[in-house]
Amino acid sequence: MQVKDIMIQPTSIDKSDTISHALDVMEKKSTRRLLVTHDNDLVGVLTMRRLTEELGTRKKGAKPASSLHVATAVSDNYVKVLPDMDLNDAVVLMAKKSGVIIVSDNENVLGWVTPAELLQNVTFDGYAAEVMNSNPITIHPGDRVSHVRHQMLDEDVGRFPVIEDDKLVGIVTEKDIAKSMRAFRDVVSGNKQDSRIKNLIVEDIMKRGVKTVQTNTPVSEVKEMMLEENIGGVPVVNLEGYMVGLITRRMLVNTIAK
Repeated sequence: MQVKDIMIQPTSIDKSDTISHALDVMEKKSTRRLLVTHDNDLVGVLTMRRLTEELGTRKKGAKPASSLHVATAVSDNYVKVLPDMDLNDAVVLMAKKSGVIIVSDNENVLGWVTPAELLQNVTFDGYAAEVMNSNPITIHPGDRVSHVRHQMLDEDVGRFPVIEDDKLVGIVTEKDIAKSMRAFRDVVSGNKQDSRIKNLIVEDIMKRGVKTVQTNTPVSEVKEMMLEENIGGVPVVNLEGYMVGLITRRMLVNTIAK
């Protein structure tokens, strides 16, 4: 199989567009990343991770998201390949870069392959316990969102399970943090942002009713859940209901690469 067999057309945005518009497009298209172009030339990729970083930085002052531009948050988190590259070779490159595959020919972007397209076209054997991260970073409902944002960027992860009294009570993703940072910039006046954001805690933004799988859930079913629910990761619980691990799309990509 070649990359051209599974590539899709990416949703594009111009580098001069605003971050606020980019978030709206991501929400509408249910995507975590956008292809950034300018005058039909490839500029890079806009990811939720970079938006989380950009919206929370103090270097931008108290400007609303509608005043910040995509160009300031562009990432080079991609690998360019030719359309006839063998998919197995491309997957190895994707895993090394932890990004996406951009398919191009003579500098013309033909499409791209994200973890979603890859997972849709592969099969898995084994069970959740065999591929999960058995020691994921967890957070508490009372933790400050500003601290969690820094931790997420430092550890280069996209989600943290929320644990209280040894029980899984929620999950916080980079999208949740980006949305909360945007809201602060758009609603709270500049001179009050610092003091107000210090009072924002995980409990205020976390998702409850988290989808989970068990240690003996087939990896193939974990994959299908992630794709059907459009989620990037799922906690793994044991028979007693305690969280014992985490599986993400990126972990599954690395499993394929290995």
